[in-house]
Amino acid sequence: MRKLILVCMTAVFFAGSCSGGSQENPDYLNSGLSVERRVADLMQRMTLEEKIGQMNQCVGLNHIDESQAGMTEEDLKRNTAQAFYPGFLKEDIAQMARDGKIGSFLHSVTIGEANELQKLAMESRLRIPLLMGIDAVHGCALVSGVTVYPTSIGMASTFDPQLVYVSSRQTAEEMRAIGMHWTFAPNVEVARDQRWGRVGETYGEDPWLVSLMGEAAVKGFQGDNGLEKELVLACAKHFVGGSQPVNGTNGAPADLSERTLREVFFPPFDACVKAGALSFMMAHNELNGVPCHSNEWLMQDVLRRQMGFNGFIVSDWMDIEHLYDLHCTAVSNEDAFGQSVNAGMDMHMHGPAFVPAMMKLVEDGAVSEARIDESCRRILEIKFRLGLFENPFFDESAVKETLLAEEHKAVALDAARKSIVLLGNNGILPLTDGARYKKIFVTGPNANSQGLMGDWTFPQPDENVITFIEGLRMIAPLTQFTYLEQGESIRYMDPAKVRKAGEMARQADLSIVFAGEYVNRKDWVNKTSGEDVERGNLNLPGLQEELIRNILASGKPCIVVLNNGHPLAVEWIAKEASALVEAWEPGMFGGQALAEVLYGVVNPSGKLPVTFPRSTGNILSVYNHMPSHYFHPVVLEDPMPLYEFGYGLSYTSYEYTNLKAGEFVNGSLEVTVDVTNTGSRAGEEIVLLYMRDDYASMTRPVKELKGFTRVALEPGETKTAAFTVREDQLAFFGKDGKWVTEPGTFTVMAGKLSASVTLKP
Repeated sequence: MRKLILVCMTAVFFAGSCSGGSQENPDYLNSGLSVERRVADLMQRMTLEEKIGQMNQCVGLNHIDESQAGMTEEDLKRNTAQAFYPGFLKEDIAQMARDGKIGSFLHSVTIGEANELQKLAMESRLRIPLLMGIDAVHGCALVSGVTVYPTSIGMASTFDPQLVYVSSRQTAEEMRAIGMHWTFAPNVEVARDQRWGRVGETYGEDPWLVSLMGEAAVKGFQGDNGLEKELVLACAKHFVGGSQPVNGTNGAPADLSERTLREVFFPPFDACVKAGALSFMMAHNELNGVPCHSNEWLMQDVLRRQMGFNGFIVSDWMDIEHLYDLHCTAVSNEDAFGQSVNAGMDMHMHGPAFVPAMMKLVEDGAVSEARIDESCRRILEIKFRLGLFENPFFDESAVKETLLAEEHKAVALDAARKSIVLLGNNGILPLTDGARYKKIFVTGPNANSQGLMGDWTFPQPDENVITFIEGLRMIAPLTQFTYLEQGESIRYMDPAKVRKAGEMARQADLSIVFAGEYVNRKDWVNKTSGEDVERGNLNLPGLQEELIRNILASGKPCIVVLNNGHPLAVEWIAKEASALVEAWEPGMFGGQALAEVLYGVVNPSGKLPVTFPRSTGNILSVYNHMPSHYFHPVVLEDPMPLYEFGYGLSYTSYEYTNLKAGEFVNGSLEVTVDVTNTGSRAGEEIVLLYMRDDYASMTRPVKELKGFTRVALEPGETKTAAFTVREDQLAFFGKDGKWVTEPGTFTVMAGKLSASVTLKP
């Protein structure tokens, strides 16, 4: 009894007097002190259980209610979007927050709930605020009433990192207005398998382009010079290899050489570290037989020691548990927790079982308390840097001033305009309102759907979204548009309506078909694209091909617009349609932007950030392939891409002349090329600069992107595009496992021009 009294008294004395400061005014609550001192003071006051609690994340209480109402425990095993905790009531989760056993919540999508959860945390012994996370991938689109920008693949089509930076900054502002501090973005995986449902979340297939876009996103979210209190924490994901799975499905194994990892997949993540990203998320998949969530080489050797990352690492949705129940590299969930944390994991997404399991692992000596301290310290540092201890709550009256601000809407529209790629045009575009084509028939499952906003979006107020048919009527008021609804769910199209479309097309001067994929997260079982929705082939799903054939059979001109998140096999449509337009998922103002492009208000300028293969059999189809990739022919079909990375048409024409590449001086090469608008319309050309290492000690790609810029040109105008290529951009991972830049000749390419330069020893 005497021993127990001594322990209790020691605990009280400790909490009240460590590092100076009283129990009423401890140092960690003193905003005038350094973050390092505040973290050290708080850590000394925390119990082991409270430290582990900071490493634990749970889903929001309202989310638990919604999920439990429509799911069984069996459903939980494969679901990666909804969750509840069998055996735990939401009141139990609330009590854990009061007890300091939860450090973060995700899937809380209202400012009211965010504040209520913070109130629970303020009832805990040390009043440590919660870090609120959300998937704000292209706007905070899981929340109603926000600005929804084009998805990442569309943003990549703009080849405009500044747009990514500005839209990310605006997203951060809207997030903070609704009680969020942490976005699970950017996704900087390099998309190499077009079947993969998450291509639309990425910035495409080129490591250089993805790196620059990812860097811009990180700085937009967090700030230009580190994490700013008014902004949000970025999260580079998913580390690594999930975008080239062995069978095209999300989370399937990745079997990749170290050379491919270092040359293709690591560079964007390294760029995010250099840009200041302070959280990373590991990938679902196993990499060369080792699950990423227990991969010490990835987390410690590569990410922390080689790249210099000093933030915290979070797991993806229940992926630590998958070490046990999927990968079978752990014998229990407890063993999985221990393996992952010892390998470098800092935060568990998600669930209440983590805290007691980790307590036992420390007690048993399987995980050291010093290892727990590392993770806890990293997480607390972020909370202090975000100013959460001073301002854990959010002003609900400020929401209306921030969400959907006029400048945010303007950027979303501008991005949509620049993201659209014109793939084919037999001269029918641009249209003229009320002129040649007075009666236009419009149909297709995406014609009047909020699916144009893409994945990671919940339904938005109808008045905030301009669908494709609405955009046409807005931009061309003199044209008579007749619309036949085909139903949004592509899997269950009505054959009678598909037949009727052919009949209605005969009565019109022109038809426009809006085809593609279905991505409604509220109707998960009917999705055909997006997270965890992969395709066995790249054909248009449902009866869409039959729909287009019926309309083409009318003999009238037909324009096909694709609304999708990954490339589709549309070779026959490209041949038969009067025009083919790739709209991607252009966001809430996509309908207006698309109509402006069709009617020539905007001259299309987007270029493909990912290759379109002719068929699923032509995966892996990327522009930066090795010379032997197409050495032998494929029988019965053309293996060459339908549209290569960088492809995109305009309503004007451009001529490239006077390509000049000097000599390498002080490790840099200056390249210039003149670009002339030889057409009759003003336009903006994306100038892409490629280089090829002509001869090297290891096989090098046929070409690699080394620079790009947007050039605005009036008819007849000429401008010079200038590039600087650093010598280290020509390096590759050599035979000895070291980076090397070998001397020799290099071919420089811009447009259809090429020049030779020599890098001397």
